[in-house]
Amino acid sequence: MATIEECRAALEKLSDNMQTAEGDVRTAASLDRSVSCRITDLDITFVGRMTGGRIVVQDTIQGPPREKAEIRLTMKGDDLVALVDGELNFAKAWGSGRVKLEAGLRDLFQLRKLL
Repeated sequence: MATIEECRAALEKLSDNMQTAEGDVRTAASLDRSVSCRITDLDITFVGRMTGGRIVVQDTIQGPPREKAEIRLTMKGDDLVALVDGELNFAKAWGSGRVKLEAGLRDLFQLRKLL
């Protein structure tokens, strides 16, 4: 099971990858939205903001998020680490229910470019 530190490092790596992206991926990464990433097996949620082509984690809270973020991810810690390391395909993980992504319709269309 991935630790809180490994999950935070994975989010930072994802953020770094987003900032160096180009083309359509860079456009999608430039959204300015509130973000939450719920790690179910650790019963924690990273909350923050996607802004300036990065994900800025502002807090780590116990349990589910208190407020509904505009972009919401839910998964196990190992799946987050595997996704960021390229060992788990997002579409397959999402299709099988291992990863849950919730956002408004417009945001989903933009975010699909990141995947």
